[in-house]
Amino acid sequence: MGRVLVIGCGGVASVAIQKCCQNSAVFEELMIASRTKAKCDALKEKLDGKTKTKITTAQVNADNQEEVEALIKSYQPDLVMNIALPYQDLTIMEACLACKVNYMDTANYEPENIEEPKWHATYEKRCREAGFSAYFDYSWQWAYQKRFEEAGITALLGSGFDPGVTQAYCAYALKHEFDEIETIDILDCNGGDHGYAFATNFNPEINLREVSAPGSYWENGHWVEIPAMSIKRQYNFDQVGQKDMYLLHHEEIESLAKNIPNVKRIRFFMTFGQSYLDHMRCLEDVGMLSTTPICYEGREIVPIQFLKALLPDPASLGPRTKGKTNIGCIFTGKKDGKDKTYYLYNVCDHQECYREVGSQAISYTTGVPAMIGAMMLLTGTWNRAGVYTVEEFDPDPYMEALNKWGLPWQESHAPVLVE
Repeated sequence: MGRVLVIGCGGVASVAIQKCCQNSAVFEELMIASRTKAKCDALKEKLDGKTKTKITTAQVNADNQEEVEALIKSYQPDLVMNIALPYQDLTIMEACLACKVNYMDTANYEPENIEEPKWHATYEKRCREAGFSAYFDYSWQWAYQKRFEEAGITALLGSGFDPGVTQAYCAYALKHEFDEIETIDILDCNGGDHGYAFATNFNPEINLREVSAPGSYWENGHWVEIPAMSIKRQYNFDQVGQKDMYLLHHEEIESLAKNIPNVKRIRFFMTFGQSYLDHMRCLEDVGMLSTTPICYEGREIVPIQFLKALLPDPASLGPRTKGKTNIGCIFTGKKDGKDKTYYLYNVCDHQECYREVGSQAISYTTGVPAMIGAMMLLTGTWNRAGVYTVEEFDPDPYMEALNKWGLPWQESHAPVLVE
């Protein structure tokens, strides 16, 4: 049915590619492209003889638009799945526009160098106007709306779990459970234990930036910003137990505030253990989370990139990680004039993920929705020219696919609410 170019071959991309190959009726041909072609070749070798999907590989520098364009023109895909770094979103979107091919990713754009003058000037203007100061937001990609419409192609942003599945949960709740949603609390719990004193479950640069940024939430039509990790709550998660969780800024709040009518409040919470927080605060205090280059023994290095080289590769955590994740959304609102509460969530087991695709659950819960989002576009189930997030499409086929492809959802009509 379709030919897909996947850019990226890290932990999430590996899961997405393996799930695409399980779904070979849709993903007939697939090219894996990365800066390091040997990683692509190793994954192809692992999959050869186990799938009907025809797999090829290529080397590409996703920071170089000309290289990406040349690869797209030579391979002629129906869709480009960007599962590289968020830094590269705009380069790949530009290449897709030049070649008139559909685009999707799993996380919104943020710059690699936050001191770059042009970006920083735009960032400071957005901080003043919008009211939040996290480095990542949708404005850069939403600016492509008219160009993608005119080109007659689709850009699907953020088809991971959060963002991605959480937005499908919101669209599903609005379609089937509520006449009006008043509040949304997104809860992301990782109850897994990898045995290291400190490690991140996905790209350390992205993870540590996200966690160390000021927190923010949407309330009564505007952003409320708070110091990082300053709002803490506890929650008893199904199959995981009682965990501490902290309010963070997260990108899907921005799109949900725009697309869920009359919502009064949206918050995002993520669980962290005390050891993780102690390590992160220490590293931040000594400057190791900085993205500003420094000169060390005659060489320029970026502290957070040096730290990334020291930390365990998230893709290596699979065999070590035990326990479960629980990610979902708690809603309050009205149905037929009456107050209503509702909770949609998924529980995922780290070791079951490892047995299936060789990854821990964090990569699995992002990689599976990446395949599903791609499937929605390839099959024409979602077909609208422009730039969109998951909640702007019909959630039902996406929700059905979650149950079929490894992320079954559960629901509660009487959840404990977050105070």
